[in-house]
Amino acid sequence: MQDLICSLLLVYFFVLFARIILSWFPMQPGSSLFSIQRVLYDLTEPVLAPVRGLIPPLGSGGMAFDLSPIIVFVALSILRGALC
Repeated sequence: MQDLICSLLLVYFFVLFARIILSWFPMQPGSSLFSIQRVLYDLTEPVLAPVRGLIPPLGSGGMAFDLSPIIVFVALSILRGALC
């Protein structure tokens, strides 16, 4: 059971990383990459949204830096270190 949890945490780590990378590129609705990005968003947003609620994005004007993925990465690393 512990191996399964460790594997799922690792997969989620990569899903989150893929979401971050794809968010850097503009996507056209209807494209295959847009569909992938949408799935990644749906998988990661339930975890990122509460963190974003606690620590809002930093910045002003039209540019903001979202710290929630970094915080979730750190939390996942700590959790994997404790379990695996």
